[in-house]
Amino acid sequence: MTQTLHKTDHDLKAAIVEELAWTPSVNADRIGVSVSEGTVTLSGQVKTYPEKQHAIRAAMRVRGVTAVADELTVANDRMPRDDTDIAVEATEALARLRHIVPDSVQVQVHHHVVTLTGDVAWQYQREEARRAMIALRGVGGVVNQITLTPTVSVSPSIAKAKIAAALVRNAQVDAENIHVDAAGSVITLTGTVSSWAERRQAEYSAWSSPGVSHVENRLVVSA
Repeated sequence: MTQTLHKTDHDLKAAIVEELAWTPSVNADRIGVSVSEGTVTLSGQVKTYPEKQHAIRAAMRVRGVTAVADELTVANDRMPRDDTDIAVEATEALARLRHIVPDSVQVQVHHHVVTLTGDVAWQYQREEARRAMIALRGVGGVVNQITLTPTVSVSPSIAKAKIAAALVRNAQVDAENIHVDAAGSVITLTGTVSSWAERRQAEYSAWSSPGVSHVENRLVVSA
């Protein structure tokens, strides 16, 4: 590794540490940060799964980060819960979600990790179910295996055109560097973006198109 690259990684680590400390929902003192050529590794312990997610997103917000390796563990020693308690509360939480058809999503809990299965029509419904699980006390991880079965059908050419137009409208995305391809109900994004935030925004635009069952996000973050 050259001295210039080492200095770049050193500065990037310092910026990530500052961003973690700046994030109120994260206890930065319990999180270790290492950087190698733009790839960040977060290690240590956090008290809740939401704190883990907030720490990862904080690292992704820093300009120059090209990838994040998650080695954080959730270790909530205060009022531990067993899998049955979590499963009961998770089922109740799903029943309260307005945008999900009752009984369309099922939950299993093993060693504090929640696995979601079932079938919904839109990606935002999958995300709503996942966010509801993250908020539960005692959850150490969420595996989202909910499948998508769109209730409407849109031709690939129309879906491609609508997504491309949405990317152009989005002020947080440089559409010139993003290519959209559609095959059936599957959308593939290729090209380069300048940050993880831009990458997420592009994927969100693709998911917003009717008839999409899967988005293959191959966008590369170029530091």
